[in-house]
Amino acid sequence: MRHEVIQPRRVGEAQDAAAQAGTPFEKLIHLALPVRLTHMHNGGRGGPELACTYDIHPRGARLLSCRDVKVGDLITIERGRNKSVCQVIWTAHPESVLRGQFTVECIEGSKIPWEEELRHAQEQYLPVVPEGANRMSRLSAARVAGQNRRRRPRFEVEGGADVTEIGGQSRVEGRLEQISEYGCLITTNGLLTPGTGLRLVLNMCDVSIALRGHVKYTAENRAMGVEFQEIRQGDRPLLDYVLNRLRKPRVEDFADLEVITEEMTAEPAVAG
Repeated sequence: MRHEVIQPRRVGEAQDAAAQAGTPFEKLIHLALPVRLTHMHNGGRGGPELACTYDIHPRGARLLSCRDVKVGDLITIERGRNKSVCQVIWTAHPESVLRGQFTVECIEGSKIPWEEELRHAQEQYLPVVPEGANRMSRLSAARVAGQNRRRRPRFEVEGGADVTEIGGQSRVEGRLEQISEYGCLITTNGLLTPGTGLRLVLNMCDVSIALRGHVKYTAENRAMGVEFQEIRQGDRPLLDYVLNRLRKPRVEDFADLEVITEEMTAEPAVAG
């Protein structure tokens, strides 16, 4: 059987395509399912590998594997009698905390092997600040926030934001400008009233993260500050992954530095 090789796409682009097709791509379930992978290289097939999903969604899954995979690779995924041909659209950096994880998207015409589990499962959200967090630590964080107005460093970032009002009909698309552990800044043409509850899907650094929160403030320049309250189960490592990437200085930040060296000349010897 011949399969058409689709071009690699980022997670955000895959989500846009799914939205156009009417597929609820944003439904993502943190669930470990045992699967069997068969890697395909240059028209051939490698040996089977036992692996497990990290989370599943209607067009694919994020998996954990001990083998090296690259964006664009084709992989056959089997679960029971169900089999699907998928393509790798994202891989974690090998030196990050997500090493070994990668995201696949099923090629058109392939049935996802976890359709039954996805149909009955529901997304779960966890507090951004864990319920078991020490009360004094939270009070200390609040005092620091009162002094610095921010509990965590905020980073500039380029990305997209899909914003939906909880319990309402409003849905806007915006541009993600800044992000921290507890909130973000979004620019959009459709500002929502401060206090409005939101569900957000943030696409940045080639990953997609879902959160719940509320509008903290709005500004005249079409900016909207959002405070996070809950994060989708399984997405916390992705948020940490993004923040760690943004925390590290990029190589291009130093590309324009000019290094000036002065030639050192030896002083004339003093006659004894």
